[in-house]
Amino acid sequence: MSNGITSPDMPLYQREGDYIPRVAAVHDLCGYGKCSLGVAIPVLSAAGCDVCPVPTSLFSSHTAFPGWYMHDTTEMLADYLKAWGNIGVEIDAIYSGFLGAPEQVDRIRDLYQMYPKALRVVDPVMADHGQMYATYTQELCNAMAELAQGADILTPNLTEAAIILKEPIGDAWVGENISDDEAHRLVDALLAKGTHTVVLKGIQREDGQIRNFVGTDGGAFFEVKNELLPYMLHGTGDLYCSCLLAAVMAGRTLRESVEFAGDFVHDAMIVSSKQPQFQDRGVSFETMLGRIADLLK
Repeated sequence: MSNGITSPDMPLYQREGDYIPRVAAVHDLCGYGKCSLGVAIPVLSAAGCDVCPVPTSLFSSHTAFPGWYMHDTTEMLADYLKAWGNIGVEIDAIYSGFLGAPEQVDRIRDLYQMYPKALRVVDPVMADHGQMYATYTQELCNAMAELAQGADILTPNLTEAAIILKEPIGDAWVGENISDDEAHRLVDALLAKGTHTVVLKGIQREDGQIRNFVGTDGGAFFEVKNELLPYMLHGTGDLYCSCLLAAVMAGRTLRESVEFAGDFVHDAMIVSSKQPQFQDRGVSFETMLGRIADLLK
């Protein structure tokens, strides 16, 4: 966990020798359509991490497919984590994403209490393009917003930032295009909630660029640009945050990690476009995992 001012040119995690860090990945598990744990486990494993899943729900497929099935795992999670405590599981980072119920925020707080020195990474997966996801309620959004307070790394898109800040979602939010000044204001407002590092992701520009704006509690502010591709894919947000954390856990700086994540997602989207039914299947990255392993060199 961050214990002071965050600098973009300093590592957020000190990798030591041959030690393999453990990451508690608090996400859903999706049977078909690459997202959530289906992304986090291979990506973080390629970066030399021991990924310890905490499944928040089980899905037959991602929710862009009709007739999906969801099983909420909330009732089992307290006993699940208690069993970890009984066998002395050690955790170096806690990475949360999609949640199935408001009560699951309490289970993440349990993890924070169990592992007070662990890096806290919150991807507040709950909405996009001005709309909450189908399984989310306002109560769950409010609970998710509470996790932003004290996060070491927070990675919202525009809609999620607005929900966390309890601001109205305007037309610009739906189009994912706001001014640099407005992006700076949103990042500052999220930092004011106690977050150490904010990565406001997926700002789309008419000049053919997609930008991620980064701010830290040390006053640093910078942006990272990539080419805006003419299609959207399910799971790119999960891939982005997982790649960012992979680079962090490999000992890279915040700036390096943000740049690596943006480049990786861009290139994975190109790989995906060469697959059959790629816009339904989700983002393909399997042939690129060697690039993540190279972070350790």
